[in-house]
Amino acid sequence: MDPKEILMIVDVVSREKDLEKEIIFQAVEAALATAIRKHQGRDVGRPARADSPADAAAMEKAQAEIDEKRDFGVRVAIHRRSGTHQAFNQWEVVADGEVEFPERQLSLADATKRKPDAAIGDVIEEAIPPVDVGRIATQAAKQVIMQKIREAERLNVVRKFNGRDGDMVSGVVKRLDRGDAIVDIEGAEAILRKSAMIPREGLRPGDRVRAILTEVAPQPRGPVLSLDRVCPQFLIKLFQLEVPEAGDGLIEIRGAARDPGGHRSKIAVHSNDHKVDPVGACVGIQGSRVQSVSGEIAGERVDIVHWSDDPSLFIKRALTPAEVRSLILNEETNEVDVVVEEEQLSRAIGSGGQNVRLASQLTGWEINILTEEEAGKKAESESAEVRERLRKQLTIDEDVAEILVQKGYTTLDDIVFGDRADLLAIDEFDEAMVDNICSRAEDGLLAQVAADKEKPKPAQELLDLEGMTPRIAGMLAAGGVTDLAALAEFAVDELLELCPEIPEPDARVFIMLAREPWFADSEEGADGALIDSATRRPSPPAETP
Repeated sequence: MDPKEILMIVDVVSREKDLEKEIIFQAVEAALATAIRKHQGRDVGRPARADSPADAAAMEKAQAEIDEKRDFGVRVAIHRRSGTHQAFNQWEVVADGEVEFPERQLSLADATKRKPDAAIGDVIEEAIPPVDVGRIATQAAKQVIMQKIREAERLNVVRKFNGRDGDMVSGVVKRLDRGDAIVDIEGAEAILRKSAMIPREGLRPGDRVRAILTEVAPQPRGPVLSLDRVCPQFLIKLFQLEVPEAGDGLIEIRGAARDPGGHRSKIAVHSNDHKVDPVGACVGIQGSRVQSVSGEIAGERVDIVHWSDDPSLFIKRALTPAEVRSLILNEETNEVDVVVEEEQLSRAIGSGGQNVRLASQLTGWEINILTEEEAGKKAESESAEVRERLRKQLTIDEDVAEILVQKGYTTLDDIVFGDRADLLAIDEFDEAMVDNICSRAEDGLLAQVAADKEKPKPAQELLDLEGMTPRIAGMLAAGGVTDLAALAEFAVDELLELCPEIPEPDARVFIMLAREPWFADSEEGADGALIDSATRRPSPPAETP
């Protein structure tokens, strides 16, 4: 090959493929070495096909040896500035009597004739005069160049995008494939699946789009870049791009929630400077900024909520445009009962439950919308349950239990650890009755403590299970499931019967994670479900185990 031609090929391919010239030089050297090996008959072929499954292991081992030695035998060195090249035959020095491949190996005795200080393991080289390798060998060299370039392109894509998960990228739609869009991102192809597209936007080839890079997954045929335009992170990035105060960190976007249908979303914003209104800054003059973001996401309506560290205030703001009368937080269950007037009920819930669903996602609280009448009935029902529980625990009549509940005594702890003077201040109670109530409360509390000590406790490994809550772990322990070994023995329907509060998908995942140690070697979970070695999350099986 002419030196000028080599330099021209390296220069053109390097610019077209955005690869370093050194990579192209190495590809051309490998290609020339392949062509010379074929011309000399020193190329290593592939083994014949196995005649039976029993030969498969031997064939695989033989192929591994061939692949390892394929690039050995001829070396080509190209001068990086002039383009001139020199080829060398190579032989590996082996012990006398151990020569298996004469075209690539030399015995130690023969090697010392060419190089007196040769030792076993050394490589003996001999320059090859220029030869015309022929048409077939030249074609093979071209294939090697293309193969090496494709491999380099794949590695280049991985290097370029590795660690950029969660970043916003911009590209042009190249084509549509079964509803998915193939997007050119900085010279690499990325896939925007139909499920990750905003409904109704109707992308077409040539459209420029922005999206979140969600995954860089290495594959045998090259890395797969996955994009997403419906995730909340995309909305956050758009506001950070459109609102300078958000991009500079003056305004923080504390969270975002989006409706899968692509009709509405909410973001929570907070200002680090009391002089700056975070909501007004994100809305912009005459709504210019929020309209710009909305235009990027196919007209999706965006509610901008002023974030607060007070959960009650934050929830009220998140339910905008509904007006909230009152709310009751339950921190143990992470639930909140929101009371609204009858005419505000539809606003609070939203079309198809959209408003309350987005507010729940944004605040992290499970929101229950109630009218004043429903709230009254619920409070009355809960009060009756508390009253009945106290009546049984203290062995008192309903009237006494009613008085205790009305005065705020709902648990034995309230009575035992409360101020005795407050009980004496109740008109209906005398000192003897107060002594009797306190004594019974202390006895009941001691009985509860003793019972709690006897209850089985969930092991830490069960509490650490992904998605597990202390409440569910406690219920499982009460049913005899205290560790992963016991959980692994359960079937999904059995677990749901023991603990109905667990959603069926979660029950399936809990069991699969508990069974992981059984299949650590085969990387296969129960019911043949494969376990993702990266996330350690099992793929749910098709049938209930």
